[in-house]
Amino acid sequence: MNSLTGRYGGLLMLFAGAVAVTAFAPFGFYPVIIGSLLLLFNQWLYDTPRQAFRHGFFFGAGFFGAGVSWVYNSIHVFGHVPLAGALTVTVGLVVILSLYPAVLGYCLRRAFRDPSPAVLWIAFPAGWVFAEWLRSWLFTGFPWLNIANSLLDSPMAGYIPVLGVYGSGWLLALLPALLLTLLKSPQRLISVALLIVVPVAGYLLDRVQWTTPRGEPIQVSLVQGNISQEDKWAPENLLSTFSRYTDLTFTAQPSDLTIWPETAIPAFYDQVKDGFIAYLESELQKSGASLLTGIPVLERQNWEYYNAVITLGGEPAFYYKQHLVPYGEYLPMRWLIGHALDALAVPNADFSSGSDSQPLLQAAGYPVATSICYEVVFGEQMIKALPEAAMLVNVSNDAWFGDSLAPHQHLEMARMRAKETGRPMLRATNTGISAIIDPHGRITRQSPQFEVAVVTGPVVPMQGATPYVRIGNTPIVIFSLACLLLCWLACGKGAIRTGQRAAGE
Repeated sequence: MNSLTGRYGGLLMLFAGAVAVTAFAPFGFYPVIIGSLLLLFNQWLYDTPRQAFRHGFFFGAGFFGAGVSWVYNSIHVFGHVPLAGALTVTVGLVVILSLYPAVLGYCLRRAFRDPSPAVLWIAFPAGWVFAEWLRSWLFTGFPWLNIANSLLDSPMAGYIPVLGVYGSGWLLALLPALLLTLLKSPQRLISVALLIVVPVAGYLLDRVQWTTPRGEPIQVSLVQGNISQEDKWAPENLLSTFSRYTDLTFTAQPSDLTIWPETAIPAFYDQVKDGFIAYLESELQKSGASLLTGIPVLERQNWEYYNAVITLGGEPAFYYKQHLVPYGEYLPMRWLIGHALDALAVPNADFSSGSDSQPLLQAAGYPVATSICYEVVFGEQMIKALPEAAMLVNVSNDAWFGDSLAPHQHLEMARMRAKETGRPMLRATNTGISAIIDPHGRITRQSPQFEVAVVTGPVVPMQGATPYVRIGNTPIVIFSLACLLLCWLACGKGAIRTGQRAAGE
């Protein structure tokens, strides 16, 4: 393969990045990500460091511009931020995210002037995964569209409970590197062998049962109220909201555990404790069932409020959201910017973060690992509750996303957490997509979007730990850094000194 430089190279990378989004939900054409990365890696092989930066940026602009365009919808349509402000935030986010592949391309070409097949196999995948990991925590993190999310329905899905999202991503990024070697190098036998072994090994690993049942199946109901964002917080709609959720819960088929979405109760806990909450408790006691629901909590003594989940039907207990959404639930560096962003009308911008050592909620006789909305995209946060937790619960209000790619991508990441941990995932959302996900990451029941619905089905609590639960992300991060360092010491250090003039540096 040859490279395309100049204007056409940038356009090709922009197209390759945009098309790569079809590897993810709701499309699921997972081989596309391999082709897109093949085009990017091939382009980098011919680039100077500056060209690699530019082409990486174009790839990122296409990838994130298409993949997270829903941010504009959330901010402008539902957050009521003026058009100029919403465009500024959306474009700014895409630019920042695009810098990750841009800087990666620059560093790879700066370190490796004439990459050997070994460098292509080792350093390029390691660099890609390390960049994704940086993106997951730098500036509070945004691990959206990690490439391994596309593997859930592929033959390589068996790697996910073993290596997690980043280790699986390393192997996925290896495939385009192998294909490039197959096209360019006489060392074709090794490439062909690895191109066969990697998917086959993943397929065989998918046959392994890493976790086992902890008890008999329980009946679970996920209640989807489908209350629009415009109506949700209007005081005059509070009683009708209560009525909708209680009717859907107590007139439906009895369940051991019922889950309502994020902030399904649109009032502070202390405002409804003696009324609506007391009523729920009395109804739940009649059947011995449990209820988990999202509810905001205001601690009036220090005037801090939290995005929370409460468990009812036993001893009431709370989970406070830990990983808040910047500019959605809090304003970073408020001490610096003061009230300058208040004009943008950013909603819920002053939530407090819950402790990272909260006890697990108990529901239907089992401990559950709880996450609220955005938290489900952070795999390492979820495994902190394991192996103690028997189930994963995620409550969300995806009404913020409207009819965009985001609810489908969000559900895909919830499936990823189930696959990584070997636990069922119970995901209740306001407008969809609500779903019961089995320990293999497969959806067994789901709701339509933008409809009132109750998703009901059996769920088996699980015990044990997958390899990923035991090791987390640290080993793959260290491994990736070690790969980059060793490749640089073995192949790249001398090339930097001898190739600077030829590269125009």
